[in-house]
Amino acid sequence: MLRGQFVLHETPIGVNLVDATMTSELNALFARVEASDSLAVIVFDSADPDFYLAHYDLSDSDEVKHVLAHPEEVHPWTALLARLSSLPVATISSIRGRARGAGSEFLLATDIRFASRERAIVGQFEIGMAAIPGGGPSSRLPGLVGRGRTFEILFGGLDYDGALAEMYGYVNRALPDGDLDGFVDAFASRVASFDLQTIRDIKHFVNLATQRPEAEYKDQMDAFRAAVNRPAQQYIARHLFEAGLQQRSDVERDLPHWVTRFPYRPASGGE
Repeated sequence: MLRGQFVLHETPIGVNLVDATMTSELNALFARVEASDSLAVIVFDSADPDFYLAHYDLSDSDEVKHVLAHPEEVHPWTALLARLSSLPVATISSIRGRARGAGSEFLLATDIRFASRERAIVGQFEIGMAAIPGGGPSSRLPGLVGRGRTFEILFGGLDYDGALAEMYGYVNRALPDGDLDGFVDAFASRVASFDLQTIRDIKHFVNLATQRPEAEYKDQMDAFRAAVNRPAQQYIARHLFEAGLQQRSDVERDLPHWVTRFPYRPASGGE
């Protein structure tokens, strides 16, 4: 069993963002996993109890310019999530803190999700920034929560605590916070005790039945890229950054509320 921990690596006031550095580090980890002949299970948790993975780093202007200039390329985040879903091991998200946007997309690409009942918060807030989620929840959520609840999650842009996420099927199970680590470790150790080839065979056939065509994921990221280049998204993002986006602030603690505070109204002179 391997426990992979998301470690805050940007600044002391950061919020565990997904960025190019994290993507590169995860790809290096996945290469090790794919080459292993003994690994059965990976558990992903966070070193930051308040932020599992906040969302994608929206401040990297060089990356935005690159992806907009190369629409034919599959975005590294899209490719990483597809690789995560296809790893020949069982992958478990142990969720404590906020997992919104790309953070939610990451846990949706893992095989199993266990959450702290009191401290886990999951959601897709992108509609409040005039964008479609780019990392594939439009494809992954329906098989977990159903069509209607997928629309509720993506249209509403709201947070879901551990208990409600469990009820919806967003996560497998929500446990009391004090029980989460022990339960996850015991479950992962149990899986790791079984025959490795059998684990790989189960993963292979479940993926055959449940994985969506990879072209869908590229199309969703392309739609996100297009949104980032529109005035509405740029206007909302600018105001959120001025208010404290991507810092340990009220904005990040209650992002679904803040994304509604700066409506873009071009007909009335929107910037």
